[in-house]
Amino acid sequence: MVKKLLLGTFCIAQFSLISANDLKPSPKNDNAVGYFQNVPKSVIIKTKKFKIKIDKQPNGNYLYQSWGANTKISAKPSMIISDGELIPDGSGGNYYFEFNNNGTLYQIWRNYLTASAKKAPYTLVVIDGNGETLVRQDAQVVKN
Repeated sequence: MVKKLLLGTFCIAQFSLISANDLKPSPKNDNAVGYFQNVPKSVIIKTKKFKIKIDKQPNGNYLYQSWGANTKISAKPSMIISDGELIPDGSGGNYYFEFNNNGTLYQIWRNYLTASAKKAPYTLVVIDGNGETLVRQDAQVVKN
């Protein structure tokens, strides 16, 4: 009797696990990023020294444009880098845009998960050809 009861309980537990796994939503593929990430088609951010606009292009890549912090966006950009990539960072929703300008990498990190509620939503990181970080500045969203 006890063996039948244990066997029945075991079978019910197994069927419950199988059913629970079947009910999980399947992630949709958007920009080669999982369903948990909401990547804007265009975003404008501002650091202490720069305004940066990132736009998704029709070919799926991203365009980087930057101006001085006090310059209007309607002015000619001081730097334009095309063919940027969106790179997921872990499974929690963070990601970054990466742009290569003659060996210098420009990365715009989106910080969904941070240790502090006061952490800026974006971070600009510029890395030279030797792998040294030249710039690391937090950024706030000007327009999303």
